[in-house]
Amino acid sequence: MTGDNDERALVTEWREILAIHARTACEIDRELHPFGLCASDFEVLDVLAGGQADDGGCTFRVQELADRVHLSQSALSRLVARLEKDGLVDRGVCSEDRRGVRVGLTEAGRDRYEKARPGHRAVLERMLPRD
Repeated sequence: MTGDNDERALVTEWREILAIHARTACEIDRELHPFGLCASDFEVLDVLAGGQADDGGCTFRVQELADRVHLSQSALSRLVARLEKDGLVDRGVCSEDRRGVRVGLTEAGRDRYEKARPGHRAVLERMLPRD
């Protein structure tokens, strides 16, 4: 009997996590729409703007980005191509591995990110209250 109750509680908790994620993602998309961004676009810009790559540089390999934003490499490649077309990121060949691609934030990308960031963070504060 306890096993069934534990399993139900576990499933209920999982569904609550999914619901919070879905509601938050929708709110983020609404907030970012005026900036021409969606949640995935913003996550890529956020990683590029806020962190250092594994090698300490300011550009990231596509695989490194994919690991940080939890997208497949092919989905991320399409997203990066769209961001590049919009002038928000630059892509270039890796100096250490000519087969690899590095992605960096452009000035226009940093500007768009900085304008969208306060709204994104406000949604997180509203949707994910801390104790």
